[in-house]
Amino acid sequence: MHSAVVTSRGDRIRWVELPGEAPARVYLHGLGSTSPAYFTASAVHPLLAGRRSLLVDLLGHGHSDRPEGFAYTLEAHADALAQALVQAGIGGDADGANADGADAAGGAEVIAHSMGGAVAIVLAARHPRLVSRLVLVDANLDPQVSVRGVAGSSGIASYTEEEFLAGGWAEVRDRVTPHWWSTMRLAGRTALHRSAVHLAAGTTPTMRELLLELKIPRGFLHPEADGTLSGAEALEAAGVAVVALPDCGHNIMLDNPEAFARATAELLA
Repeated sequence: MHSAVVTSRGDRIRWVELPGEAPARVYLHGLGSTSPAYFTASAVHPLLAGRRSLLVDLLGHGHSDRPEGFAYTLEAHADALAQALVQAGIGGDADGANADGADAAGGAEVIAHSMGGAVAIVLAARHPRLVSRLVLVDANLDPQVSVRGVAGSSGIASYTEEEFLAGGWAEVRDRVTPHWWSTMRLAGRTALHRSAVHLAAGTTPTMRELLLELKIPRGFLHPEADGTLSGAEALEAAGVAVVALPDCGHNIMLDNPEAFARATAELLA
């Protein structure tokens, strides 16, 4: 377990690190999840093993700290993550770059699921030297309408913060799957709610618009059962490889690990 201080109050992002060759790979979880639980099997899969791999828990989630005073916007998540990656030696030396400002160590290959994908897009846009390639796993690209009574970020975002802390979290607990709750229960309740609210609201420009403008190699994996990805034609025209995978739902890496590893390895080749 590794960690880095990422706020002025001393809050730490923590990650499990697997040794291997450069360039590093960074794995990012979705809302209410934790990267070691969702990505360890993928990181050690024969098609993906051998790289230095950082399985990062975003602030408020998993092993990382849960500061009550943190904003938990996508931008705040991305900036905190950037500080952790710099301290881990991603994209340059400990000061962030070498003497002439060039990227000393190279950016990381970032593999990011759901909300983690939205954070990864913002990270790549705001801190481009830290990301060399991007594989998005059914990531959020657009703002969402908040809907009370559904599982997921839009359902959590339908509560006010006061409602959620007073008992809305228990209603969400009873709606989500046991697997998701097994990691969601580790998240700070304030962090979970604020992250969901800001994920539903999205960014300006939107995550989709930011993704279209990135110049690094990018891929987007989504479940074949969901049909054609919205806006796939424009994404592909901008150089984003859109790949539909069979026999899976939203948690592609867990539902069909072989297809996930194969597709991810091909996108990173």
